[in-house]
Amino acid sequence: MILGVIADDFTGATDVASMLVRAGMRTVQVLGVPQGALPEADAIVVALKSRTTAPEAAVRESLGALAALRAAGARQIYFKYCSTFDSTPRGNIGPVTDALMQALGTDLTIACPAFPENGRTVFRGHLFVGDALLSESGMRQHPLTPMTDANLVRVLQAQTAQRVGLLRHDTVAQGAAAARARLQALQAEGVSIAVADAVDNGDLLTLAEACAELPLVTAGSGVALGLPPAYARRGWLRPDAQAAALPAVRGASAVVSGSCSEATNAQVARWLHNGGAAVQVDPLALHEGRQTAAGLLLKAEQMLQQQPVLVYATAAPERVGAVQQALGVQAAGELVEQALARIAAGLVQAGVRRLVVAGGETSGAVVQALDVQQLRIGPSICPGVPWTAARDAASGDTLLLALKSGNFGGPDFFREALALAGHAP
Repeated sequence: MILGVIADDFTGATDVASMLVRAGMRTVQVLGVPQGALPEADAIVVALKSRTTAPEAAVRESLGALAALRAAGARQIYFKYCSTFDSTPRGNIGPVTDALMQALGTDLTIACPAFPENGRTVFRGHLFVGDALLSESGMRQHPLTPMTDANLVRVLQAQTAQRVGLLRHDTVAQGAAAARARLQALQAEGVSIAVADAVDNGDLLTLAEACAELPLVTAGSGVALGLPPAYARRGWLRPDAQAAALPAVRGASAVVSGSCSEATNAQVARWLHNGGAAVQVDPLALHEGRQTAAGLLLKAEQMLQQQPVLVYATAAPERVGAVQQALGVQAAGELVEQALARIAAGLVQAGVRRLVVAGGETSGAVVQALDVQQLRIGPSICPGVPWTAARDAASGDTLLLALKSGNFGGPDFFREALALAGHAP
């Protein structure tokens, strides 16, 4: 193994894995802290569900993943978080980074959530989503990790006792040697974590080359795009042109959506506008017993006989806020996740073999309900979202899963995903 990745949620894990496969690395995703021997691959991505857990739990799981990856011989460790730097004032990006640095015995790393292909760029330490600052984007209303400050140096400094500095774009633009020299200068000044600017893929390639020999890199998925060529230049990797090949499957198709992001709201709206079959999950109705997971599943199964079906709890921010006020933020989230996970497992039992899941928390709940242990990473549907292949624990059949971060994909993502997996629109 060359690279060991620790991702703080399930969709983020497939996101970074897709970047590695795209550049020719044979990549396997493992769900949860690994138990026993890891599979053979160029890169192993450990998918945790630690983005919104208590910092102590996030640190404990991350160190468990680190131990497994180091035991398997990983040359470099990559801590992957969201391209919108999702976090709370307590963490978990800062605390996990601190713990990994201490365990690896290193006092220098970078922090770079940039993913320009999806509109996430960092300039002078400020994170942009498209043309808007992070604090002025839809992330300011995120139900679990609202981001109200775009200054990443300030955001990260509040989460760590280590000194946070800035690797500015004018230095990155001069190339890998200049970036590496500036990192060394920052280190001499007492900086341990350098927020790195990046506004395009060229900057990501530069940063990857500059950091390819650091024990630890912390970033969104973007920097991972540049690591395989950097490894190849060092003679560590021979890129595989067939790294993304997946087997064909036969069976029904479905979409399960729990994300309430702007992008996913637009995708659900487009599906409904085009007349797609759909079942809406109402959290208040679930809480009051007017809806049940079993009843919703039965309705979805009836629709599934004719066409792909969408089961969704996706809603506008004002509706989400009303539900959270009535039930509490954590209780509302867990109620929806559990219902969608039960429905997804029922759909697979009913013959679904292509399943799209929208939302990081929802994806984590679904793969756990399906008892999926490993995912083989396949072709990208859009930047950051690949199809993956798993073994259905009940039937033994191959199951194709697309685990989508809520913020990713265009309005037609659901239709495009199913078409790429062999289900004609």
